[in-house]
Amino acid sequence: MSTENEGSAVPPAPGPHPAPPAPHPNPAVPPAPDYEPTAGRQPTASDAPIGPPDAAGQPGASGPASGASGPGADAGQAGTWWSADGGQQPGGPGEGQGGQGGPGGPWGTAPVPPSGPSERKPRGLVAALLAAVLVAGAIGGGIGFWAADRESDGSDTTTVSAYGNPKTESRAPGSVSSIANKTLPSVVTIEAQGNNGESGTGTGFVYDKQGHILTNNHVVASAADNGKLTATFSNGKRYTAQVVGRAQGYDVAVVKLKNAAGAKLNPLPLGNSDRVAVGDATVAIGAPFGLSGTVTTGIVSAKKRPVASSDGGGGNASYMSALQTDASINPGNSGGPLLNADGGVIGINSAIQSAGNGSGLGESQQSGSIGLGFAIPINQAKNVAEQLIKSGQPTYPVIEATVSTKDSANGATIASNGTGGSPAVVPGGPADKAGLKSGDVITKLDDTAIDSGPTLISEIWTHQPGDKVTLTYKRGGKVSKADVTLGKRKGDS
Repeated sequence: MSTENEGSAVPPAPGPHPAPPAPHPNPAVPPAPDYEPTAGRQPTASDAPIGPPDAAGQPGASGPASGASGPGADAGQAGTWWSADGGQQPGGPGEGQGGQGGPGGPWGTAPVPPSGPSERKPRGLVAALLAAVLVAGAIGGGIGFWAADRESDGSDTTTVSAYGNPKTESRAPGSVSSIANKTLPSVVTIEAQGNNGESGTGTGFVYDKQGHILTNNHVVASAADNGKLTATFSNGKRYTAQVVGRAQGYDVAVVKLKNAAGAKLNPLPLGNSDRVAVGDATVAIGAPFGLSGTVTTGIVSAKKRPVASSDGGGGNASYMSALQTDASINPGNSGGPLLNADGGVIGINSAIQSAGNGSGLGESQQSGSIGLGFAIPINQAKNVAEQLIKSGQPTYPVIEATVSTKDSANGATIASNGTGGSPAVVPGGPADKAGLKSGDVITKLDDTAIDSGPTLISEIWTHQPGDKVTLTYKRGGKVSKADVTLGKRKGDS
């Protein structure tokens, strides 16, 4: 019988001992003693823990000085452990195998028995197996120390090298790194400086070999009237630029390098935004918060998302039937390309929903991305860009009826009056010819549900002047349909 006392040892009680255990079947592993050492004794050389040397050059504890318990610890019992400096520390009650301060001691040291009395009894195969575990632990610790000593240059720090994965490093076509490598040279960071001191940073990308750059209107608006505009490529070359045309309603603008000599003008390939599916992979490139050449990834979260945004300057809002993506885009990403998995442009990053006040990447005080980004579909942006390059002005399809832009879940309501007290339904216009009147609530455009005025405008602007659409509307509780041929409006009003 042995009893554990802190800092002292009590010899075993007299009496006959049971027969010694049978020899272990593995002669290379010595059998365990028929009783465990008593806590409180001073460690001997045979008990020396295996591990990195201490300051005196002697082997120290193989684990951290906090005393992680080793093999043989009994759950829920107090114990002792040897710290790295050779001192004996108490183990906390209830700290069992694998816990901090457990009674088993560091890896490679002799175990400490549990508190309270215990009978001496043969260990047999269990004791032999425990000895084998301890010996194996000691051998493993010794090998670990030898390897660390061989690799060390005299310091206590070792490093581990990670081998490259050939498949990962292949940069296969279609990988994000491959797309970024091809796209970044054609993406520019745009800096706009207005005469009134207003300035901003955005993004654009090469549209054609003539030096036209496609971007957002709100990126260049401050420099549109005799301001200063520059475009910087990924190689660091900066060029002055000028506005060719801009469409406030679409939030699209085209600028051109004034002196494109020496510039590598590789237009980005344009995808087909009409064929995009929810879940498709996306890559966004831009200069969020001025950090040029930033690449982020995500998916197409939704299509035909009606978005009304503004640049915070008090101007008219822009409307888009947007592609929604969770790729991280922030202020400064405006005007940059949203790409598909083939590297084709499927949209122009234009707006974000912020957890703070407002939305739209052009606003002055905003939070960062919360995974709700919106891009102008490239099919629409391309049509607008061609109009701007050709005439400097955009063309809008219209029904020539004023609708309420307040949020509503019921539809787009035709207002009582138009701008400046004019009729809400223009006499002789498309809506008037189709029989629409003030107070009518439009609920569908073709098969697309309409829940508000901004949604109706966004959907109309995805069409071209002269297109025929079918409007479903309510009047006095009765649902009717009207075929409308879209009219045309030149320029921003």
